[in-house]
Amino acid sequence: MAKALLGYVGAADPRLATEVQRLRRRVTDLEAQVLRLQAENDHLAEAAVEHSRLLDDTTVPEPALT
Repeated sequence: MAKALLGYVGAADPRLATEVQRLRRRVTDLEAQVLRLQAENDHLAEAAVEHSRLLDDTTVPEPALT
């Protein structure tokens, strides 16, 4: 009986194997997308900091009163 149970558990359903393979590909794709978005976010954050520094450095002196 143990062999029968082990044989049943050991036999993988092809539909299940296909679904697991599809889900693993999807996870890999999503992980790559997360990395791409994190890199893009870091780049935009650096650009925002640089932009705010430029705005702070370009203070226009007020004209002298004559």
